[in-house]
Amino acid sequence: MRTRSGGFTIVLTFLIIGLTTSWVLAQEVKVGALQDLTGATSDVGKDEAMGVREAVQYYNDTGGINGKKIRLFQYDYGYRIPEAITTYKRFRDYDKVVMVLGWGTGDTESLSPTINADKMPYLSSSFSGYLCDPKKTPYNFVYGVDYSTNARGAITYWFEQIWKKDPKWKELREKGVKPKFACFIDTASPFATAPSKAIKDQAVLLGFEIGPDYNIPLTALDTKSQIIAAKNFGVNLCWHGNTTMSTSATLKDAYALGLGADHIMTHWSFDENLPRLAGRAAEGAIGLMACALFNEDYPAKKKVMDYAKKLNPGVPMENRTIRAVQGWVKVTLAVEAMRRADKAGKLNGPGIKDAFESMREWPGLKEFGGQLVTITPTDHRYSSVVRVGRVIKGKPQTVAEIDMRAKFPDKWASWLGW
Repeated sequence: MRTRSGGFTIVLTFLIIGLTTSWVLAQEVKVGALQDLTGATSDVGKDEAMGVREAVQYYNDTGGINGKKIRLFQYDYGYRIPEAITTYKRFRDYDKVVMVLGWGTGDTESLSPTINADKMPYLSSSFSGYLCDPKKTPYNFVYGVDYSTNARGAITYWFEQIWKKDPKWKELREKGVKPKFACFIDTASPFATAPSKAIKDQAVLLGFEIGPDYNIPLTALDTKSQIIAAKNFGVNLCWHGNTTMSTSATLKDAYALGLGADHIMTHWSFDENLPRLAGRAAEGAIGLMACALFNEDYPAKKKVMDYAKKLNPGVPMENRTIRAVQGWVKVTLAVEAMRRADKAGKLNGPGIKDAFESMREWPGLKEFGGQLVTITPTDHRYSSVVRVGRVIKGKPQTVAEIDMRAKFPDKWASWLGW
């Protein structure tokens, strides 16, 4: 009898453990995060990754996904497309995630056919315009204004506020000279080249003369030959499409060689580290911003800073950047979509996709300096409002917002997918 009783007790114990484990797993929501901590874009990737972890912990501490904890699987892929594909398969087949927080343009675009076939919601840090057209990429989403709209906004701001008004350009304006424009980008990078077609189209629309692209590798430290070539062309405005490190190197060489041009740049170039690295050469530089800078005033600042200190106490607050806030924006948008899907009883790929596409002027990202979010089944562009920043007295700050849909209502629909 003892043996039978003991056997029954053991079986019952394992049954209880199994049921408990199943119940615990049922209370988890698994999310994958692809990050660049060691590759060509790690200069901006490391702080975003910290922001993602900090935001996930905050949401777990405050209720998770309607009571379910988020289990984050976060991997460094070194900005290598083959590694991204391998890691995605791990997310899908082994980790069994319900959605992925992606990173780069090359890897996200390469994965998009697989993502669509798998019906895997994929919220990336690539804001490639291509990823915003649901006819092509129905399961891809972005958490900021797409690269093409941003680039169009930057060149429009410079043309209207600087070229037309700054005394620096008065003589050329009065002579009726067209401003000369050129791109400083890694010509082999899908990320850096993503908005090239759009910004050149906008340059033609505004009446610029377009020069050649100057190849600046993402890891470039010396760009003197490219600056000399641009100086010979007589460039007035330079677009920088890389990340902060190589853009800072380019600005320093431009300053040292007396290029004399103005500079506009992608939001991945414009952050607190730009003036730290480029010094005086960054003064007056114009860039795009996906959200608030880390240390400026915004409603969510206290919780962002509290969790930064709590989870990463060894990183000085003065060294943190807008990239961490972007991590919060990314996670916050994902959490909202998962909460909506879960509430509808559809916490799966199609359900999360539907949840993203149900957002109409959702205000949840405003507390991080983001925009109202409207995503529809026919247009995954997050917003048409471009936030413009400028380095003034050594510090980046917001100087304007431009609603590109309101400004170019006859063009907006046709720009989808660029």
